[in-house]
Amino acid sequence: MEKKIFDCVEMKREAQAILMAEYEARKNEFSSYVEFIHKTAATDPNILAFKEKISNRKI
Repeated sequence: MEKKIFDCVEMKREAQAILMAEYEARKNEFSSYVEFIHKTAATDPNILAFKEKISNRKI
């Protein structure tokens, strides 16, 4: 069997672990994990750029 170069499941787990660690360190700033995710996304330049890019696409 050929070894995978890119494992999307592992990448997702790592991203979630990083987010959870940041949330645990800052949980007193938010009422819930969902609020943390929404507020983090609203200020993340990469997410904002992605939203801008997809909002300008024509279907």
